[in-house]
Amino acid sequence: MKKILLLGAGAQGSTVAKRMNEEPNVSEIICADYDEAAVKEMERTLKKATALKLDATKVENVVQAAQGVDLMVNALPIVLTPNALKAALEAKVNYQDFAAAEFENLDFDKGIELLLTEWSDKFEAKGLSALMSTGSAPGLANVITRETTEQMDTCDTIQIHVYEGIWAKRFLPFWWSPEVALGDMNCPAYCYENGQMKETEPFSNAMWMTFRGIDKKIRTVEHAHDEPVTMGLLSDKYLKGAKNIYFKYGGFGVDFAEPLYRMGLLSNDPVDVKGTAIVPMDLALRLTPPAPKYPGEIKAILDEGLECEEGAFLIRVDGEKDGKPVRIDNYVNAPGVFEAFEKTGLTAETYLTGQCGALFTKMLVNDKVYQKGLFPPEVFDDEQRAFYLKEAAKLDITVDRIVEKRLF
Repeated sequence: MKKILLLGAGAQGSTVAKRMNEEPNVSEIICADYDEAAVKEMERTLKKATALKLDATKVENVVQAAQGVDLMVNALPIVLTPNALKAALEAKVNYQDFAAAEFENLDFDKGIELLLTEWSDKFEAKGLSALMSTGSAPGLANVITRETTEQMDTCDTIQIHVYEGIWAKRFLPFWWSPEVALGDMNCPAYCYENGQMKETEPFSNAMWMTFRGIDKKIRTVEHAHDEPVTMGLLSDKYLKGAKNIYFKYGGFGVDFAEPLYRMGLLSNDPVDVKGTAIVPMDLALRLTPPAPKYPGEIKAILDEGLECEEGAFLIRVDGEKDGKPVRIDNYVNAPGVFEAFEKTGLTAETYLTGQCGALFTKMLVNDKVYQKGLFPPEVFDDEQRAFYLKEAAKLDITVDRIVEKRLF
């Protein structure tokens, strides 16, 4: 029986808690957050949950909370990820998070490289498994990418495209955290190109994509994400030597945020406005409506109706098999807005990310992860990937594969 420390009581953390409450191999879930009301509600509604008010800005607080647990699941804002990592190592507990963060004041790619080398060695030396970047993208996307490259002799290019075309009748640019969304869109993005890591400008290098089931071309652009960095660093070992790896994002959120970025309204540098210093990002966040979080909020939006509900999650891999070019497109299928809400009271975005993240937790608490050190999901072997994808299908998260192979 495993005891879990769950850091963060937001949408992703609460989804993991609900799923782990159903796991026979879990005895207790310590739900920790600075929001005492949120963790008390989890304690009230989940049999295995114990509430803990926690200030995670101090590493020593997290270390103390982690005493006697088997697994720490970090669903905190990514700015607190370094604290969680340090605490897991000090408390000698296995670890999971949803996304990488800037580390040791290094550029994003260099920080991840440090995590996958020196910090991985530290976790391995203590016999610990630390699984990073677990959700839908990154997370599920990494599993699918590795599964696809295994069908090839060599891999040349990996493209991950996420298009979110859900538009409510009310003004609602994001169905996930505007703080995270606009923060990502103000950060340098990275791609792995010609075998080299390359920093790119947000919203640059646009591609016009034709997605299955969508009758218009969609513009996707550079966006800060883990996958090109972790996959690029691990390409030779796990991804058949892929030389080009891209993550591209498109949809209404991009259409909303790009003009703000071009105008400097996502900057964190103060500007003088009639004698008053104002941080443009603070103003943008103050005026951007929050993503719907509670079932009542979501229901009200859905009752009003949607202007548009479409999307695509495509992992496209190009390589060679038996000396001939091959392209494999993987389309992820998941419950839409109305179906996700009917199933769980969550938005479609939260459903996909949260459920995918909870499946990685399921693997950890059931000893399906044997690797030691700090690593992302593309490290999983054939058996682990098969288990993950089979469990995802039980949640109506499936993958359609389209193979284009030159015969002559």
